[in-house]
Amino acid sequence: MLRPLLLTLGLAAGPALADVPNVATDILPVHSLAARVMAGVGAPALIVPPGTSPHAYALRPSEANALEQADLVFWIGEALTPWMERPLDTLAGDAQVIELLHAPDTLTMAFREGASFEAHDHDDEAQAEADHHDHDDHGDIDPHVWLDPENGKAWLDLMAGALAQADPENAAAYRANAAAGKAEIDAVTADINALLTPVHTTPFVVFHDAYHYFERRFDLSAAGAISLGDASDPSPARIAEIRHIVQDLNADCVFSEPQFNAGLVDTVFEGTSAKTGVLDPLGTLIPSGPRHYVETLDTLGHSIAACLK
Repeated sequence: MLRPLLLTLGLAAGPALADVPNVATDILPVHSLAARVMAGVGAPALIVPPGTSPHAYALRPSEANALEQADLVFWIGEALTPWMERPLDTLAGDAQVIELLHAPDTLTMAFREGASFEAHDHDDEAQAEADHHDHDDHGDIDPHVWLDPENGKAWLDLMAGALAQADPENAAAYRANAAAGKAEIDAVTADINALLTPVHTTPFVVFHDAYHYFERRFDLSAAGAISLGDASDPSPARIAEIRHIVQDLNADCVFSEPQFNAGLVDTVFEGTSAKTGVLDPLGTLIPSGPRHYVETLDTLGHSIAACLK
């Protein structure tokens, strides 16, 4: 009698598992937050694989299928992955698509202009919050929003709410996971603050302007960027301008990124006193999963602290 009963219970449990929403996400940090909310219930699909640029990518069949099967899609938005808008329309037309960049609780800031950041106020949090609703042109918004841990916390709640609505049976699990995820982000934020406070006034230069949110949240003193975007090469005039900034500000460190030519950084800063380090805003080398997001933030903090010290 026990065996038929177990079989009956197994069949009864089957539809609950089958009803867990199919979730697709764009980049690793967003995938990690969704995985944290879905822990123990299901797992999201990742569209942009590690080591590829989110700005330009051609879908593989498995990724196109993930969009086609999706009930929910969480993505930063067209400003980060412009190529993804059309596949969302054609493949994920029946899915609920949530653009995190323009979600109500997302804190955003405008792109900075020029090689030097000295005209921008990094620690004006009130302005950052105001910027979210004041932009008429969404193209003005810097899309690297996941690097503010407060946005990560807001998105955990947003994801939990969307999943709970789509899957009421597991609503309590989603909300409990989101609460635990927010506590983990608070803990790593406190650790990073303690790590970076001693060097928060030390000037440094980044390869491209991807860290504005992280700089503002942790009160850092970035002096400038080699190139405006990670898809562009700096002109000779821009290189001369950056060298001038480094010399004038006596920048202690310049940060490259793993997907770019580190030799370019060495060439630009040859003859200066600046050290070089590596930052990765996407956490490419960090294993995917529920811990990826907090470990990416933690790695950024430690990399900056190590170079500036």
